[in-house]
Amino acid sequence: MPELFGFTHFVNHLLFGTELKLYQAVGVSATDAGHNAVTINSAFSLELLVAAILMFFFLTVRFSLSVEAPGSAQQVAEILHGQIGDLADQVIGHGYQRFQAFVTTIALFVLLNNLLGLIPGVITPTSRPSVPLGIALLSFLYYNFHGIREQGPVGYMKQFAGPIWWMSWLLFPIELVSHFARIMSLTIRLYANMFASDLLTLVWFSLIPLAVPAVFLGLHFFVSVIQAFVFMLLSMIYLALAVSHEH
Repeated sequence: MPELFGFTHFVNHLLFGTELKLYQAVGVSATDAGHNAVTINSAFSLELLVAAILMFFFLTVRFSLSVEAPGSAQQVAEILHGQIGDLADQVIGHGYQRFQAFVTTIALFVLLNNLLGLIPGVITPTSRPSVPLGIALLSFLYYNFHGIREQGPVGYMKQFAGPIWWMSWLLFPIELVSHFARIMSLTIRLYANMFASDLLTLVWFSLIPLAVPAVFLGLHFFVSVIQAFVFMLLSMIYLALAVSHEH
């Protein structure tokens, strides 16, 4: 992946060998264990950049809150909070407020990673399979945690048995497999769409590096927004199914 103004090199300069220092801190010789320092790739460094941007935005909103004269950052945050909150209320229902911060962060994180592909020479981080996979795993662990927390381990596992007890032996493994398949579904949907969008834009820029590619940049923007929305919506649906007591 092409460099973003040398950002990946800068991140490696700061963090290269950090994992080896952690090994040494707990008294383990990384050399004896066969571990070498890992170079941070561009996809991960761009994820760190997006995370830093989001933290800066949230802190800016937090420390500039004003009832009488809200700033632009606060107004944007209020719009996002209202729109996503309304959707979460419809999808998750009662008690959606405790999940709103997570689904909002997921949506913004995916969106910003998608939009990085609009920068000339920078491939979209979410067009690398490892990035959507990491976000999908996080969503999977999050809603399962809250499902178990809400219903208890036994009550939560009853979801997989189905409503007919004498069919549970058949439904349980099917439901379990389809449940884990959600990770693959979230990953492939985001990765495939962003990879295709990147590839299409790159092809047209190489053929006609003028006005026509601008149309595909607009298409990339549209796909980025839609995929971020779909990822957030599916995370909400999975949360709703996990914490709901009516099955």
